[in-house]
Amino acid sequence: MILQTHGLHRAFGRHEALRGLDLSVPEGSAFALIGANGAGKTTTIKVLMNILEPSEGAATILGVDSRKLSPRELAQIGYVSENQDMPGRLTAGQYLNYLRPFYPSWDRELEHSILSDLRLPMERKIHELSHGMRMKLALACALPFRPKLLILDEPFSGLDPLVRDDFMQGVLQQAGEMTVLISSHELAEIEGVVTHVGFIDEGKLLLAESMDHLTTRLREVRVTLEKEASVPQQIPDDWLQVRAIGNVLSFVSTRFSEETIAGKLAALLTDIRRVDVQPIALRSIFTTLARAVREGDI
Repeated sequence: MILQTHGLHRAFGRHEALRGLDLSVPEGSAFALIGANGAGKTTTIKVLMNILEPSEGAATILGVDSRKLSPRELAQIGYVSENQDMPGRLTAGQYLNYLRPFYPSWDRELEHSILSDLRLPMERKIHELSHGMRMKLALACALPFRPKLLILDEPFSGLDPLVRDDFMQGVLQQAGEMTVLISSHELAEIEGVVTHVGFIDEGKLLLAESMDHLTTRLREVRVTLEKEASVPQQIPDDWLQVRAIGNVLSFVSTRFSEETIAGKLAALLTDIRRVDVQPIALRSIFTTLARAVREGDI
């Protein structure tokens, strides 16, 4: 694993932002950390980057305790955050000139390619750049040294769709060459990129698995009946958001199986006319799980 946390706690006064977080990110993956505002995503990333120290537990990144990251490890980590500090008095070009000597693996050809794709105004001072341009610059600073690990903390916040597309194109240029950990609310933007998902709520990891497994086991099921539908008295514990409207019973199955769904439905319902099963987009998976947590269903 390229990064891990073990029993990670982080408190701010009486508020415990992380509560025994155990997280593992496989090398070579594009791992999305999702959760509601205040769930602990940014705190997790700041602990990993040694911006914050854990109150309890430990985090390792590139095999090193996060509290002991040296220039050797930092030279292999790209970091982009929505609130990233950059020297506003420098131009974009001057800032890149300043950074290059810190990274022995800096690739000038790749740098030129990224700058061309992102269309950055190199002569303008950073404090004069729009938020979207500053995020592009942060990415242009994080990719040319070909990091082993790229950490993106809410990189799309406040960006217009065109800038988001440019940003993701810059990331995709090196897809497969590095591990990516991304925290984002813009789930539609990352769905086609991420290979793994971790769902965090109130500082605890509720699930972590591959996208293939997650999208296979979570399915939306619509059962059309010959008569008016009603919610069964005994609802299987893997059914969420169970609704009856007209002659249609719908729900989300969290343990869907082609082999067992017909038998489960036949044991609970009569006069079934048709069963429709649909995959669920990542954003809908998140809202389904978040609502189930809020309602105490999981």
